[in-house]
Amino acid sequence: MSGILDLNGKVALITGAGQGVGRQIALHYAAHGADGVIVNDFYQERASAVVEEIKALGGKAVAATGDVTALDAVKAMVRKAEQAFGRIDILVNNAGNAGASPDPEARRPFWETGPDAWNSFIGVNFYGVINCASACIPSMIERRSGRIVTIISDAGRTGEAGLEIYSGAKAGAAGFTRAIARSLGRYGITANCIAIAATMTPPIEARLKADPEKLKKMMEKYVIRRPGQPQDVANMALYLASGASDWITGQTYPVNGGFSFSM
Repeated sequence: MSGILDLNGKVALITGAGQGVGRQIALHYAAHGADGVIVNDFYQERASAVVEEIKALGGKAVAATGDVTALDAVKAMVRKAEQAFGRIDILVNNAGNAGASPDPEARRPFWETGPDAWNSFIGVNFYGVINCASACIPSMIERRSGRIVTIISDAGRTGEAGLEIYSGAKAGAAGFTRAIARSLGRYGITANCIAIAATMTPPIEARLKADPEKLKKMMEKYVIRRPGQPQDVANMALYLASGASDWITGQTYPVNGGFSFSM
């Protein structure tokens, strides 16, 4: 395969890649010639399953379990990746939602909860992005090349009632990504965000299939009247990791079926 979307010679680390959007990004990258894919997940069995899928495609991959909210765990994950493939050219910050072990109070109105519940969202969606970026950027600077892609949410762009802390954490991740784009452009490193709306990851798909009326009502808010699929997001993640996006940085691309519009 050859073309502007090829990732030949590139090694990618994708966080939260054991299922859903992250899994599909990992498969997309492998299918488009990535020299190596590091599949991160909190759960070893999920990461290993995706590694086996990539190997079945003829690709190279390793599993790297670890909690992105813990900087030491992230540094260990990056060391493992560099031992396996020598470098990380592409970082995809995909791990999100309320993390691997969400506080049971996290879905209550934030003013009825406190920091423990808030940190379920802030830890993975904001600090997780900072931790992974801080571990990967120094070697990218040395090579004067790199791609950082952060998956946020339309909640971070427009706000979402009932998800105030999540919205704030995703907005923070977007602001952080814009700031590092300004800092890193001189080194040939780009940093962009993808803002997604309702996408059929396993947890969301299970909830919506259990309540078809809720799905129908939700889709009334979408110009393209279907929920997103992981491959919709993976297509944009491939574009932003490829040579097709060489002159693009500091941007947020909504992949949201027209849930909201952006200039």
